[in-house]
Amino acid sequence: MLAEAVESYAYLWRDDEHQLRWVIWNTAAGAEVFDRETNCPLPIDDEEIRREVLSRMRAAGVPEGDDYPGHPCA
Repeated sequence: MLAEAVESYAYLWRDDEHQLRWVIWNTAAGAEVFDRETNCPLPIDDEEIRREVLSRMRAAGVPEGDDYPGHPCA
């Protein structure tokens, strides 16, 4: 079941069309998957799934940083 749940997020590390859309943002509270298109973090409530998704994103070379990766909010 964990594998299926993790695979449901595979677009985060496999979708070349949106290669720069998804980034890993390191915040004081921990790493977040951030969507630059919607300018919001992508909520992944299950900690085990979130850790595995982040691991796969890192292995795929998804950009990661500490600075806010989005555009200013209105």
